[in-house]
Amino acid sequence: MKQTIDKQFWDNKYTNEQTGWDIGYVSSPIKEYIDQLTNKELRILIPGAGNSYEAEYLYKQGFKNVTVIDISKQPLISKRIPEFPSENLLHQDFFKLNGEYDIIFEQTFFCALDPSLRKDYVNKMHEVLSENGKLVGLMFDAPLNTEHPPFGGTKEEYKNLFEQKFEMKIIEMAHNSIESRAGKEVFINFIKK
Repeated sequence: MKQTIDKQFWDNKYTNEQTGWDIGYVSSPIKEYIDQLTNKELRILIPGAGNSYEAEYLYKQGFKNVTVIDISKQPLISKRIPEFPSENLLHQDFFKLNGEYDIIFEQTFFCALDPSLRKDYVNKMHEVLSENGKLVGLMFDAPLNTEHPPFGGTKEEYKNLFEQKFEMKIIEMAHNSIESRAGKEVFINFIKK
């Protein structure tokens, strides 16, 4: 039986300040990728955005078509950036999302989902990406947990999951992860087929 995304579970995590995944700033591999983007009109989505330092960084770099989505209302970035467009702060289930995006940034969302939802994740990413749209970011290449998030995975598992719907331009060990995640993260750049 597939698990659902549990709003209460994530609300409690934020309320009780159990946010060990939150590093407090944009991760280096994603920042380096953003820094090479020149088209400020790109439609960008960050699912399971949490405190979304990636969205904050993008916004401050002049990207205005940045949308964040999270099942929990608590962490959305409006407290840090009051001028962030409220229509781009989506408080809803990612799997019910409508829209079309050029880039989707993956940063701890995939590993937060029950593994039974991984095929649904691939299908939804494919659905909401524009033609030749990209899924870019980080995934764990480590076993981690089996009963609760973060759920781990392997490069081989990801290749098998994504290969039918995405061209895997890059899937390699991240060379600039934060110290606690060094050797446990793969950087991905997948292009919608």
